[in-house]
Amino acid sequence: MRIRIKSIFIIGGLICFFGSCKEYQIQTKPNVIIINTDDLGFGDLGCYGATKVHTPNIDKLAQEGMRFTDAHSASAVCTPSRYALITGEYPFRKDGLSSPVFLKSPLIIDTTNVTIADVMKKAGYSTACIGKWHLGFGKTKPTNWNKKLSPGPLELGFDYYFGVPVVNSHPPFVYVENHQVVGLSSDDPFVYGKTASTKIYPEKFDLNQIGGAEAAHVLYQDEEVGTTLKNKAVQWIREQKGKPFMLYFATTNIHHPFTPAPQFNGTSEAGIYGDFIHELDWIVGEVLEVLKEQGIEDNTIVVFTSDNGGMLNQGGQQAWELGHYMNRDLLGFKFDAWEGGHRVPFIVKWPGTIKKASTSNALISNVDIFSTLSTIVGLPEMKKEAKDSYDILPLLKGETEKQVREDLIISPVKQSHIAIRKGKWMYIGAKGGGGFTNPNIGNHALGGPGAFKFTNQVNSDIVDGKIKPNAPKGQLYNLEKDPFQSNNVYDDFPDIVEQMDNRIAELLDSERTAPVK
Repeated sequence: MRIRIKSIFIIGGLICFFGSCKEYQIQTKPNVIIINTDDLGFGDLGCYGATKVHTPNIDKLAQEGMRFTDAHSASAVCTPSRYALITGEYPFRKDGLSSPVFLKSPLIIDTTNVTIADVMKKAGYSTACIGKWHLGFGKTKPTNWNKKLSPGPLELGFDYYFGVPVVNSHPPFVYVENHQVVGLSSDDPFVYGKTASTKIYPEKFDLNQIGGAEAAHVLYQDEEVGTTLKNKAVQWIREQKGKPFMLYFATTNIHHPFTPAPQFNGTSEAGIYGDFIHELDWIVGEVLEVLKEQGIEDNTIVVFTSDNGGMLNQGGQQAWELGHYMNRDLLGFKFDAWEGGHRVPFIVKWPGTIKKASTSNALISNVDIFSTLSTIVGLPEMKKEAKDSYDILPLLKGETEKQVREDLIISPVKQSHIAIRKGKWMYIGAKGGGGFTNPNIGNHALGGPGAFKFTNQVNSDIVDGKIKPNAPKGQLYNLEKDPFQSNNVYDDFPDIVEQMDNRIAELLDSERTAPVK
């Protein structure tokens, strides 16, 4: 009798095992979290050399994974950079996209495009986007915030969305969940032409664009945004309960205005700018902690990066004066074609696959995440949908130290300054950085030549914050010898200039730049 009972248990266990084999395979797929921060510069983290701020959680992420030193956003501007990450293609393919979109813009990604979320869903993953969207909603311009906000993230492959629809420095200053503004009432609709309820920099920004919807605005409190988004991300991870998932977590930290939760005020040596970085590090730590809590840390890939380089504005200038340099000694800032505009932190942790505390100097971009994940989840054929995305998995696994990319197109805010990295060379076919040039502190940015009066950066084309009249018509830098782009050698290498100029024209006219296989 005992033998028979034991046999029944064994047979039943085998049936359960083989019967659930398909489910077991799905659950062993690695979860994926992409943390896409906002305006975080190359010098804003301890693991990238910062000393006036402390980022123990992000530094630990680097110690447990791979840190890239030559990673770039495909654009030096927030919206086109996010377009590149989600679609796997350069933003110039979207009608020359090079500027941010705001509250009146419809969705800029065509719903027929295959996105990174589509790939993950096809591989059996639950998908969510939590945080800053900044890619538009709906089909009409201006966006009607009183109606269903569709198409949006859900029409691009995400199962769930919660976040800030535009950016934390511009209206409508509300949260959106899936297709609706949170807290919106038909008795209190949005009205274009009225000032939104917000205390953010009223003396600096013209907010006389949309108002009403007081109940929805009340839910949006500046100092609570980081915590609110973190809570939603942690909650969503817990809800997956063993299902493979992909979370695209786009923080509002550290985009201005700098509004950290009160417990972070005064905690850094870089003013409120540094305090906002401290809140970001805490947010990342909370997300990593829930992975441990759920027992899935060892089966989760974490990608950490930024949408573009650091921006020199009022808070950034204060940090600079205190000895914190958001882009270290790189030339330029957000919006620029110079390295400071797009060279970004890029860290990947994958326990058991990526060697701990490893570093790579390979040239990569956020546009490459698409093809890399396609391979990881067993759908390499999906790489054909990503026109400009290279598979960097061999780099992550330590199978090669060779360059995966031959070159990389960079889009600053001015299309006249579209640039190219190719080997040791950086080429810009025009004068200046091609970024934002407003010289007024606090008026959104100090990029371009006007920034030089507030920094210690040096460039051979610039004197007293202005381009020399006799400066070359374009720019060429040898980054091996001159990583900070202090010396423009455009006139010294006419053959290289011609090659680079022709290559940009070739790539801009191409149907794709990345290999299919």
